[in-house]
Amino acid sequence: MDSTPRIAPGGRRELGLVNHGIATIAGKVVGGPRPHIFTTLGRQRGLFRAWLWYSGRLMPGGRLPRRETELVILHVASTRECEYELNHHRRIGRRVGLTAEQVEHVGDRHWDGWSRRERALLEGAHQFVTQRDIDETAWAALQQHLDEATLIEFCLLCGQYDSLATTLMTLRVQPEA
Repeated sequence: MDSTPRIAPGGRRELGLVNHGIATIAGKVVGGPRPHIFTTLGRQRGLFRAWLWYSGRLMPGGRLPRRETELVILHVASTRECEYELNHHRRIGRRVGLTAEQVEHVGDRHWDGWSRRERALLEGAHQFVTQRDIDETAWAALQQHLDEATLIEFCLLCGQYDSLATTLMTLRVQPEA
């Protein structure tokens, strides 16, 4: 994939004061520069804030425990081979309790180190992304661990991060220096 961004990260003029402020705060929270995901998507000013609110309702504000949310996000990013998403969420995953070994194996849903619940989440996420559906066996495994509202959220979480991976890769958003 070409490494030249199709839409360059914006500054204060392109983002507007609010989005520039959000990006600046996000950079401080993660201990780095303004994230390119924010300074690129933020160029679509109002939609960026709506997307950010929606994303925040899934992560960190969702029903799944944070550790499991990050496990699903990392598996989606790994399946989609989205390095930008992987780089950010490896750090976040470690902060919320995933071990280095788990982060290393996040793309391998058959790894022996996963619990039954984790394996169900990974298999469901994998099928959602690769098949655009979840078969009856994987769905039944998810139902053993998640209630109806959380099953809906799980699908939305997988879809959100699949869509985000597509957007990041299509726009050629580059890692921060």
